[in-house]
Amino acid sequence: ASGVQVADEVCRIFYDMKVRKCSTPEEIKKRKKAVIFCLSPDKKCIIVEEGKEILVGDVGVTVTDPFKHFVQMLPEKDCRYALYDASFETKESKKEELMFFLWAPEQAPLKSKMIYASSKDAIKKKFQGKKHECQANGPEDLNRACIAEKLGGSLVVAFEGSPV
Repeated sequence: ASGVQVADEVCRIFYDMKVRKCSTPEEIKKRKKAVIFCLSPDKKCIIVEEGKEILVGDVGVTVTDPFKHFVQMLPEKDCRYALYDASFETKESKKEELMFFLWAPEQAPLKSKMIYASSKDAIKKKFQGKKHECQANGPEDLNRACIAEKLGGSLVVAFEGSPV
């Protein structure tokens, strides 16, 4: 444990993404599809990274492929945490489940990798009820086949509307 705190806003966003209340179409558009978290400048708190989110209402409007857009939002040379509301299909049904990511690319500084790895438990404890967790060390870990494998392996036939 690194002693890093988790900002209340991070917990609120997780709760809002996890609990899908019967919402109006306007509220659904404002729901987050993906959001990225980073450490505060003093490295003492996990906060929401400014401007790093995809809203459900953006999908199909300004964002054609939400997962690809999400991957492109991750920094090339630093670590992040992220929540992604994955839509996928099995042979039986359509599902939506939250995925928690630890992004630790090879090019990230060692100190950054260490503090993100040691702070992961702090954020995971706040995210009670998330179903899937994924550590990605490069874009190759964030392809549709890898994600489908985490979501249910061979049972998954489509991810974000595209065949796997």
